[in-house]
Amino acid sequence: MKVFLDTNVLLDVLGRREPHCVAASEVWSRVEHGTLDGYISAISFNNVHYVLRRVANRPTAHDGLKLLRDIFHVVALDEQIIQRAIDSEFSDFEDGIQFFSAHHAGADFILTRNARHFPNEPIPIVTPEEFLKMEPA
Repeated sequence: MKVFLDTNVLLDVLGRREPHCVAASEVWSRVEHGTLDGYISAISFNNVHYVLRRVANRPTAHDGLKLLRDIFHVVALDEQIIQRAIDSEFSDFEDGIQFFSAHHAGADFILTRNARHFPNEPIPIVTPEEFLKMEPA
């Protein structure tokens, strides 16, 4: 099964943000062990680096980028994704990029803590907690 992780889910794990990191870490672990196929947008690298550098330090941010690179499939940001995000009804351009990156990857689910920022079709939008209740271990 293909899951697409929004940047906030990645930051929950890398920043150990309670209480969200528990479920997010379980999803991450399933991707790492190959029971889920995990995808992230290329723009998540910028976002993660920026946030971790500010809340921790540059080496921590760089280590986070290495983990993302080594664990997840990266959806390249291309002209088609940019065009679709610009032409969409998304009030937040970054959310549009995330959504159309997930669509491009053929994701079965988008995992985010900001479900209200996304349309719930054609890809179901769920939190990591909701996903874990649906998906057997």
